[in-house]
Amino acid sequence: MRRDSIFYQLFRLSPTLLFELLPQPPANAQSYIFESIEVKETAFRIDGVFLPPNSAGIVYFCEVQFQLDELLYERMLSEIAIYTYRNRERFANWQAVVIYPTRSTEQSRTDMVRDLLASGRIRRVFLDELGEVADLPTGLGLMVLTTLEGEKATSEARGLIDRAQGSRDIIELVSTIIVYKFSNLSRDEVDTMLGIELEQTRVYQDAAQEGRQQEARALILRLLNRRVGNVSPEVEMRIKALPLLRLEDLGEALLDFGQMSDLIAWLDAN
Repeated sequence: MRRDSIFYQLFRLSPTLLFELLPQPPANAQSYIFESIEVKETAFRIDGVFLPPNSAGIVYFCEVQFQLDELLYERMLSEIAIYTYRNRERFANWQAVVIYPTRSTEQSRTDMVRDLLASGRIRRVFLDELGEVADLPTGLGLMVLTTLEGEKATSEARGLIDRAQGSRDIIELVSTIIVYKFSNLSRDEVDTMLGIELEQTRVYQDAAQEGRQQEARALILRLLNRRVGNVSPEVEMRIKALPLLRLEDLGEALLDFGQMSDLIAWLDAN
């Protein structure tokens, strides 16, 4: 299961989610910016970097680790050292958060980072110790959902969908997590299993949007051919490139067109 992708989407959707895992989040947590950073010189990639809004704040590094890696802390400190060296002017201090599914996934030798772990500079989060999905905020519930299997995962997923109150982003994330867990099922089969209405899914929404655009293009081209004469292939391509809202604007504007130059002028301006 590509949990790094899931957690990237979670943090992109809600950058403040990381701070729900900390006992002392920054007062300006809402202002932080989430990024995924690649340190190209060493081919390192930091899963998540939460940048403070000003240089007086703390930069937070996040690692999501679902596989045993006996060199995780050493690699992470190397990445952090290089990043802080090259971006020192952007923040005043740093803290790291490592998200594990269970304690058994943590590397066994921690001697080199014992002081950092004890001080809270590196904070470990074990998802199986956060509590039941139903008792957690939705974002944290989605994190825990990535660790569940079988009927337990399906049941908790349905509960999260009920709590989503129609949020497409949450519903899409829940469905994606379950698709990874039940790789033998199609996306449609998973959505049916979870009780997701077709209209709630992004795939359906995107398809519906494209359908409306196609209908709008066809109607506008027919009206323009009657209003200003045959539309050339070049102009037709420009019209087909318009988003739906612009097509709707053109549908109103063309009522005032008297010749092809009016259409060209409108396209140039829009």
